[in-house]
Amino acid sequence: MIMATIAFILGLILCLLFGVPYIDFLKKRTIGQYVLDLAPETHKKKQGTPTTGGVFIISAIILASVIVLALAQQLNSFGFIILITLFFYTLAGFQDDYLKLKGHENQGLTPRGKLIRQIVIALLPAIFIPLYGEHFTRISFAYHYVDLMWFYPIFAVFIIIGASNAFNLTDGLDGLASSCGIPVFLACAIISGINGYTAVSIISAATAGALVGFLKYNKAKAQVFMGDTGSLALGGLLGTLAVMGKFELLLVIMAMIFICETLSVIIQVTSFKLTGKRVFKMAPIHHHFELLGWSENKIVIVFATVSTIFSIMSIVLFYLYFKGLI
Repeated sequence: MIMATIAFILGLILCLLFGVPYIDFLKKRTIGQYVLDLAPETHKKKQGTPTTGGVFIISAIILASVIVLALAQQLNSFGFIILITLFFYTLAGFQDDYLKLKGHENQGLTPRGKLIRQIVIALLPAIFIPLYGEHFTRISFAYHYVDLMWFYPIFAVFIIIGASNAFNLTDGLDGLASSCGIPVFLACAIISGINGYTAVSIISAATAGALVGFLKYNKAKAQVFMGDTGSLALGGLLGTLAVMGKFELLLVIMAMIFICETLSVIIQVTSFKLTGKRVFKMAPIHHHFELLGWSENKIVIVFATVSTIFSIMSIVLFYLYFKGLI
């Protein structure tokens, strides 16, 4: 875990260092966020806030990861697959942000175009896993497992795309996605470290550190937003880490906040189409609490606390399983 700790610190420092010049660059180029008319009224003041902050988050993650992986002599195919997947998801997210900025509205890639890109990129780790070894296609639960064999890539693609979209939906308030993501990626680092997946642990820790650094610029009142450049990529990374680190089912627990955000959208859309009525005042669910009168800071604190609790639960469950106690 020493190398993971170094990765965390390095990711934090690099993100802090990269943030200042990149935000200055965005301000000089007047590259700012466009707010949808459907957004809560309080979001109008966010119009023009610099976006695409994911560029310096991902840069910090990749650089910190490569340095520490090299020091740990873990710069292998596992690490490369994860980082390459992260890089391509970042490009897809950046394209989405670029189209929004170019069109001077909050409309980027079409849903179909975004989904196709997500599927193609997710296939990289999804196909790599079965080729690495047959035991990697097993889904374990307690002392039982199910071997999905060549159906595993479909399962893996579903996890990665789901995580990418869930993280993206959560990125709607200052500091929300980052605050909820930090404990989740720390849980990924700890579980992977215990299980012997050193490369996965190091990259997870570097990501958690970079998100802590990003909070300096993204906490209310945000100086910069991560944009889809960051949220699509970080969500895709989370799903990829779960697949490569073989803790797919634990992801359901540690990422509970992101899952609830996604479910709120699914429930809202389904209810409106079937009955013409809305279950929530607005979806994703963090906007529902906004319209109930909760302040952004309160929502972020509560959601981050819940995310931390579920992340700790996932670590405890894995540890008990690892020790043969359950």
